Amino acid sequence: MKLLLHTCCGPCASAAIPVWKGRGVEVTGFFFNPNIHPLLEWRRRATGARDVAQRTGVEVLEDPEYDPPAWFASVIPGEGSRCRRCIGQRLMRTAQEAVARGCSAFSTTLSISPYQDHEAIRAGGEEASRQYDVEFLYEDLRPHYGESRRLSREWGIYRQKYCGCLVSEWERFRGA
Repeated sequence: MKLLLHTCCGPCASAAIPVWKGRGVEVTGFFFNPNIHPLLEWRRRATGARDVAQRTGVEVLEDPEYDPPAWFASVIPGEGSRCRRCIGQRLMRTAQEAVARGCSAFSTTLSISPYQDHEAIRAGGEEASRQYDVEFLYEDLRPHYGESRRLSREWGIYRQKYCGCLVSEWERFRGA
């Protein structure tokens, strides 16, 4: 099976990739995260994703699009939480890329984090799966979160303190 794995950052990928590879899955990473602000933070996380891909022996594709106004326009208005829309946007783009690359399925490293909305991950993945007719593999990887922290420290991978968006950084500092 060929899996396109949406990769949010190096630390989350450090333990998620080995889980999938351990099941005999052919993994390709996909870094698409227009939510990450500022640009320097986006670059740090892209570098971390590349470093982990190299260490784990997988290719990582990158969507170099960095367009903060477009991201804000797509996630701020509308129904539901901004996080749900953001996750959905990233999984929709991953599903599109999975089809273009001939992958039989897609998933995300977001599911390793105890801080992410796992219902939003599942719902966003299922919607993208329907729209692009490619299988979404939801896996609750939270039991591997400690291993991701250990590996990222051991490998010297940059570890962030917020999900990536400007609003989450602001919430971090105001104590929300």
